[in-house]
Amino acid sequence: MELHRRALDAGEPVYVDPVSGYLVMTSARLVANGACCNSGCRHCPWER
Repeated sequence: MELHRRALDAGEPVYVDPVSGYLVMTSARLVANGACCNSGCRHCPWER
C-alpha cells in the first residue's frame, strides 16, 4: 500500500510490484479507465 500511496502522490499511473516485477495500475488510473474491467485489479475502485 505504501508504493500505491507514493505513486498516487507523485501522479504516476502505475508502480512496479517489487515481488513480481509487474506493473500495477493505481486506483486513479483505474478510475480514468471509466469502468471495471473485471480483471481483479489490486486497487479497483469498483471492487465489491
